[in-house]
Amino acid sequence: MNWFDDWALTLMVFIPLVGMALLLVIPRAQEQAIKWTALLTSLVTLGVGVGIAVDFDYDAGGKLQFQANESWIDVIKSRFHVGIDGISLPLLILSALVVVCCIIYSWNHFPEPRNPKAFLALVLLLEVGMNGTFVAQDLILFFIFFEVVLLPMFFMIMVWGGPNRAYASIKFFLFTLFGSALMLVGFLALFFVSKEQTFDIVKLGQLGGDGITHSTQMLIFGGMFLGFAIKVPMFPFHTWLPDAHTEAPTVGSVLLAAILLKLGTYGFIRIALPLLPDAAADWAPWIGLLATIGIIYGALCCLAQTDMKRLIAFSSVAHMGFVMLGIATLTDFGLNAAVFGMVAHGLITGMLFFVAGSVQERYETREMSRLGGLLTQAPKLGWILGFTAMASLGLPGLAGFWGEFPAILSAYNPAKVIDGLVGGSGGTLWTFRTFMVIAAIGTVLAAGYLLLMLQRVAFGAPKAEFENAHIHDVHTSEWLAWTPLLLLIVVLGIYPNFLFDVTDGAIGPISKVFGG
Repeated sequence: MNWFDDWALTLMVFIPLVGMALLLVIPRAQEQAIKWTALLTSLVTLGVGVGIAVDFDYDAGGKLQFQANESWIDVIKSRFHVGIDGISLPLLILSALVVVCCIIYSWNHFPEPRNPKAFLALVLLLEVGMNGTFVAQDLILFFIFFEVVLLPMFFMIMVWGGPNRAYASIKFFLFTLFGSALMLVGFLALFFVSKEQTFDIVKLGQLGGDGITHSTQMLIFGGMFLGFAIKVPMFPFHTWLPDAHTEAPTVGSVLLAAILLKLGTYGFIRIALPLLPDAAADWAPWIGLLATIGIIYGALCCLAQTDMKRLIAFSSVAHMGFVMLGIATLTDFGLNAAVFGMVAHGLITGMLFFVAGSVQERYETREMSRLGGLLTQAPKLGWILGFTAMASLGLPGLAGFWGEFPAILSAYNPAKVIDGLVGGSGGTLWTFRTFMVIAAIGTVLAAGYLLLMLQRVAFGAPKAEFENAHIHDVHTSEWLAWTPLLLLIVVLGIYPNFLFDVTDGAIGPISKVFGG
């Protein structure tokens, strides 16, 4: 094993922290130096990620790679243990890529009050938490990185947010803090009741809850469920999300949608399912039920929105419902679909928030009743909005299709270990097939609200107040930031095995526990 294998993940986590420290010592007046330092930091981090992807053994199945396992906090038996497999690799690369895109987009789009130094420092600190969460293989380490993202996003909304930023930021902080507290209680309980008192995720996964009574497993899983479900967010824990998205600056919304929501779904797959499989099987029908409700509820809320950004926020509730439905099936097919859905949602909804932010910057409004004629005044921006909306509604040939269709299809045959939402395996089977039908209806509603948004914003003639306004089409910084995301949406749509081939080997050992 060479030095790169030993240090690559540590570098991916802490290079952004070094970049943040450099930003803090650069005088605020030197804006160009600040921006270039942040960009180069993010590019180096992405470069390390590309090196990991090139050196990754894609035939290793669920074996952890690029591991570092060092003594850390011996008094509580917590170690600095990091490693990745086919589940975490795509999300780690997505995190590094989206941060680069956000910094490029920010180049000429800093929100008021203008303070590039503080803003970009928070972006890099967010990257530390996001990257760390995807590589952590120790529960305490996972919890710390999981929480690192909380404060930067809180200040991003509180300082650079919209008129109701105080309410939105405090609501976001309290919701996620409450969930995280219960999740930590679950981690501590698992440590004390497991056969081998350890926080190591790999060892706990090998034990698979062995020796823990079923009732205790159910309670511990419940604590983890609340922590992860609030982060996703699942219905009915979703209410913080539309407010946070609506008030956050554009880059904050992109990072929140593209990466932060995935921390919850990743936590389910990485921790909750393999560590407590018996409890997961009993919780699965209820998770499927809440996911299905979220799909329909989120879609109906979208149809009622007048604010473009708030509509996209509610669409995340619906789209993450498809991810959670795939997870609830506990099958190889469903879990693969869930990971694909996480990546596809990150690319597509991140792009939608980028476009919504650019529309707001040009028209100084997000109210769809005041918008219209975007294809006339800024045709390239209008076509990008149309393309991204089509991807979001699940048009075949684009990434969104493979994030939704397999998740729906996986509900036809959930894992056989799932038992008894209405009693007996036969009842559960038809319960999940009912979820499948309802989720399919959700895709029709998605087409409705996305096409309605596109019609209101892009088509028709400009409203009288903007009829003679000069609306600049896509800027160079926007092209540079958006092109990688747009290309990946097409590539993953045409060749989904580009991602499925990466995730399948790592998903197999998890689904095998459930006979899926």
